[in-house]
Amino acid sequence: MAQKPSIPKGTRDFSPIEMAKRNYIFNTIKEVFLLYGFQQIETPAMENLSTLMGKYGEEGDKLLFKMLNSGDYLKNAPAEMLEQHDYIHLIPKISEKGLRYDLTVPFARYVVMHRNDIQFPFKRYQIQPVWRADRPQKGRYREFYQCDADVVGSDSLMNEIELVGMIDEVFKRFGINVIIKINNRKVLSGIAEVIGAPDKIVDITVAIDKIDKIGLENVNAELLEKGLSQDAVDALQPLLTLSGSNEEKLATLST
Repeated sequence: MAQKPSIPKGTRDFSPIEMAKRNYIFNTIKEVFLLYGFQQIETPAMENLSTLMGKYGEEGDKLLFKMLNSGDYLKNAPAEMLEQHDYIHLIPKISEKGLRYDLTVPFARYVVMHRNDIQFPFKRYQIQPVWRADRPQKGRYREFYQCDADVVGSDSLMNEIELVGMIDEVFKRFGINVIIKINNRKVLSGIAEVIGAPDKIVDITVAIDKIDKIGLENVNAELLEKGLSQDAVDALQPLLTLSGSNEEKLATLST
């Protein structure tokens, strides 16, 4: 019996009707990006693993789709690595490229490579697919699009204000009422420093981001597993259970 056609888990086909809807969304977003003076770029679907690895933390690195080298990719793989399943050291021997995980790291690479041709401040937008080797589930795919807009070469807060206004304009054009919440990585960096774990900022951020999905107890377990001391995890607890308005939360953090 012939095998039934299928596609990889976590991917989708798009019908003509779905494409029309998606193109309308993308075109609307592009119109707003252009209105605010952003310029479009594109980067390759694949990047060198030397560019991608180490930018997303240990957990993010595991979600990178890595591509086997062409030809006899096991030629440079030591036999002992294969026998011992030493994947950490084996991967660089058999894979040099990977599919992009997001658009931010490729953009950083783009800026470094083309800095002599870029006029700063550089306002760029990018709408392209990304890939993550995550476990597929409802609403989570292994292939999906990201729409990024960034400004590099300027530290003016006006850029931040402009980005918020741009996001608001996009949703207004779609007729969607939204509440835009603003965070600041400096707050998390300050928290990591206060609890005595400034070098664990990435692990802390990744763990805290899961609190609504896996609960406080599992977040604490992950933090301990990542090397935070029990004292540091205990010191973090009051901050993870803050309640009240933003003003009240900030007042608590400042004491």
